[in-house]
Amino acid sequence: MASSATTKPLSLWRNRAFVNLWSAQTISAIGSKVTFLALPLTAVLVLAATPAQMGYLTAVGSLPGLLFSLLAGLWVDRQRRRRLLVLADLGRGLLLLSIPLAVWFGALQITLLYAILFLIGTLDLLFGAAYHAYLPSLVARPQLVDANSKLEISRSAAEITGPTLGGWLIQLFSAPFALLADATSFFLSALCLAAIRQPEAESTPADKDEPLLRQVGAGLRLLRQDRTLRAITVTTATATFFNAALEAVYLLYMTRQLGLSAGVIGIIFGAGSVGFLVGSLLPNRLAGRFGLGPMLIAGLALFSLSDFVLPLATGPQALVVALLIGAQICFGLGLTLYNVGQVSLRQSVTPDHLLGRMNATLNFAVAGLLPLGALLGGWAGEWLGLRPTLLLAASGELLAILWLLFSPVRSLRS
Repeated sequence: MASSATTKPLSLWRNRAFVNLWSAQTISAIGSKVTFLALPLTAVLVLAATPAQMGYLTAVGSLPGLLFSLLAGLWVDRQRRRRLLVLADLGRGLLLLSIPLAVWFGALQITLLYAILFLIGTLDLLFGAAYHAYLPSLVARPQLVDANSKLEISRSAAEITGPTLGGWLIQLFSAPFALLADATSFFLSALCLAAIRQPEAESTPADKDEPLLRQVGAGLRLLRQDRTLRAITVTTATATFFNAALEAVYLLYMTRQLGLSAGVIGIIFGAGSVGFLVGSLLPNRLAGRFGLGPMLIAGLALFSLSDFVLPLATGPQALVVALLIGAQICFGLGLTLYNVGQVSLRQSVTPDHLLGRMNATLNFAVAGLLPLGALLGGWAGEWLGLRPTLLLAASGELLAILWLLFSPVRSLRS
């Protein structure tokens, strides 16, 4: 395997297995952005969903993360990961295909959408756990930052092109039939993954005969015992918690306190895509020059400090909009540097047979804190006001850096 080679590893451009994985991720990421618009619009336009039903639809998609994360991680560590990726793609494609078919036969109901979205969310969870665990078997460990950067380029490009493509498809063919594009993207992704011929070692972990609960808890024990992984986990969870609090009131602040229109808000958020794209081009170079640890700290600092601009932006509306656009670009840049670095670091230091459970345990912690952070933001917005809440949330994000500064991550160079 590439990760165990003692000679100089192949360039990622010449690594056919990685190129296939990258192609699969690119195709499905663009298709998923079509679904991001088309599926809720199907509920609104075809089923005339109420606000409460739309809330349930959003909640249903996040339930698998809370219910199945830990078990999904264990399953990923017990199976061939490429096979799981292919099956997850095929399953998601078939589920999406069932929506326009149900519309065609007049059988679509909101309860059916709930069920489909729940199953898609479950397969998304499985795919994500297997995907991050599979990458280290295709590339050498020193190439992980470069590989994750390239994958992040595709995700950022999808953020820019996907919604535009989705809008045109919905305009031309209606929302449910635009979902055919995403279904097709999952089938093409499955073909790219199925074409990978690089052997994958069968996982034979030492704890396979232990009780199920102990096996599931192996990821938690690893995150608790390894100082590097513990610092990354607590930092990510802290930043996620306070960012959820900020996002709970940010739109209210922009509309009610700053008086910005929907069109201007769209431009501001669109600017963040530029930051994500630029950020995906830099990690390999920055990590090589300054070190992985300093890049992680700098990325999180930029991400956090950009959010301080939001409550402090005052003056003429043109100036406020310019400040918010600059903040959004810096936010996307900093978040991408941090995410690429921390994912690469986790993949590098985790034993292969625990990669699935490690990723799943971290995702479970984050999934549990997201709603709590949002509730804190809503409560603080009611009692403290919108601007103080934004300041509080940005301060919490910045404090998350302390976990990195007092850990081995600070001194990591490679």
